Formats: sequence, structure tokens, C-alpha cells
Amino acid sequence: MNKEKKQRIGDMQRQTKETDVKIKLNLDGAGTANIDTGVGFLDHMLELFAVHGGFDLDVQCVGDIQVDAHHSVEDVGITLGRLINHLLGDKKGIERFADAAVPMDEALCRSVVDLSGRPYLSVKTAAGAELAGKSGDFDLELVEEFLRAVSTYGLFTLHVIIEDGKNGHHIAEAVFKSFARALKKAVRIVSDRIPSSKGVI
Repeated sequence: MNKEKKQRIGDMQRQTKETDVKIKLNLDGAGTANIDTGVGFLDHMLELFAVHGGFDLDVQCVGDIQVDAHHSVEDVGITLGRLINHLLGDKKGIERFADAAVPMDEALCRSVVDLSGRPYLSVKTAAGAELAGKSGDFDLELVEEFLRAVSTYGLFTLHVIIEDGKNGHHIAEAVFKSFARALKKAVRIVSDRIPSSKGVI
């Protein structure tokens, strides 16, 4: 295996009439976060994502939060997904498949990632463990919108299984932490080959 390690650091911007998103990401960082999206709950979740994924993440977003948080949450997910895919390049040497289960008090979530080049999201919840309602003034259904955006534009498959939970804040934390830990393992460089029988991802 080649010992030389390329830097997987970059930035990306997305501007629309609704949002202006700027993201810097180091896939091989130390878990530092500098987040300001104008949506406090999203800031908190993205900080968890950075810390538990070991990613250095800087996210700045100016959005139409006077409407609601939807556009900001979705556009941050779109931009982050595009940047992840860009930094992975041809995906040579990555682990590709990974999963992680994380508890948060009564909540339990498992995330499974395949950096396949094929966008797909599945979110399944046990009875009574729905991501619905609000945490503060944040609509918890936007967690799934974020996951859909980041997996679609990141071109990867993501299965999220919420196995237990009653507190929406706890469930969301378990989702972001488990996703971060699964992605951290999936992006690891473990060989010199493309991890596909087709020879390309």
C-alpha cells in the first residue's frame, strides 16, 4: 500500500435566491467545527457531525430563515454532499462500506453507508421513535431533508434505522452521530485499489 497520503481538503459555495452557503471540509481532520447557519439546532447537529466524524468543518450560511429553516437546511446538505463527493475523487483506496450504532440516552440509531456513486436514502423508525414535531423552534422533519440532500448530492447510499427513542432532540443527535461515525469509517483509506468489482465507482 502506498504510504503517501493525499490531502482531502476543499471548499465549496452554493448561491441561490434563497441561500448563500459556504463550506470548508477536511475529511482527515481533528473534529474541529466552526458553524454558523442562522439555525441554532442545525449548528448543533453539524458540530456533532464534525466532532464524531473527525472532520474539520466550517459552514457559513445566510438564508431566508424569516420564512423557515427548510431552504437553509436543504442547501447546506446539498453543498456538503457535493463537497464530500468532490473530495473523494475516484474513491481509490477507501473503505467504502461502513456502519455505526450510537445511543443517546433512550434513543438508539444505526447508520449504514455505501459510497457507491448511487444516491439513495432510507430512513426507518421503530414505533414511537419518529423524527417529528419540534425541538425548540426547529422542525425535526428537516433532519430527513438534510440526510436526503447530503446523500443525493454526495452520490452515496445511506440507511438510517432509528431503533428506539422518545425525545426528538436525542433521536436527532443519535442520527447525526451515527451518520458521522459511519462516514468516518467509510472514507478511510485502506488500500490502493478501487473498491468495486467493476473497477470504477
